[in-house]
Amino acid sequence: MKTPYTDIFAILKLNRLVSISISIGAFLAISYSAWLTYSIHNEALNNAFAVDANGNVLPLTWENKKDHLDVEVLAHLDNFHRYFYDLESGTYEKHIEKALWLGDQSVSDLFQQKKADGVYNRLLQYSLVQQVTQVQSEIDIQSTPIPFRTTTVFKINRGGITDTYELITSGKILQVERHFPKNPHGMLITDFYENSLQKVTD
Repeated sequence: MKTPYTDIFAILKLNRLVSISISIGAFLAISYSAWLTYSIHNEALNNAFAVDANGNVLPLTWENKKDHLDVEVLAHLDNFHRYFYDLESGTYEKHIEKALWLGDQSVSDLFQQKKADGVYNRLLQYSLVQQVTQVQSEIDIQSTPIPFRTTTVFKINRGGITDTYELITSGKILQVERHFPKNPHGMLITDFYENSLQKVTD
């Protein structure tokens, strides 16, 4: 007795159905895995925990950089003006180097102009001490880049004589990548300009 042959078209149809089913199942499994990975990633970003010395789990909260943008801009401006204008013969080079990391070419150009005018030579020659006593900035964080106007008060000690000056500067703040420790706030001063300098009389 002969074994009946199965219809080749029925076999191909069955194979096709199995292939399509496996493909659909694989697609659904990959989609579910991708969604699960994405949701776990989001949950990890929004929730963080730390363990204290006693082994207790403490929940941490993430702070959005935009929530404290004004604080960071003001801190950046304060750091810059203290580095750039708080000078003495022994440390002014290190201060200027730190200040140059916080600004763009406009800051570098101003430094080169001051250097050409002999500002730093006089600092060394007469052992002057220029000390910043106050930095106050006005900013508008609604604008991009952020405009600022800063009033810096500093004293120049010439031996027994101390003179006080008020300097007004302006420019814009551009947000960039953070660079620890040279630019921790991720800000860059652009279009920097010294508007006015006047001697303050008591």
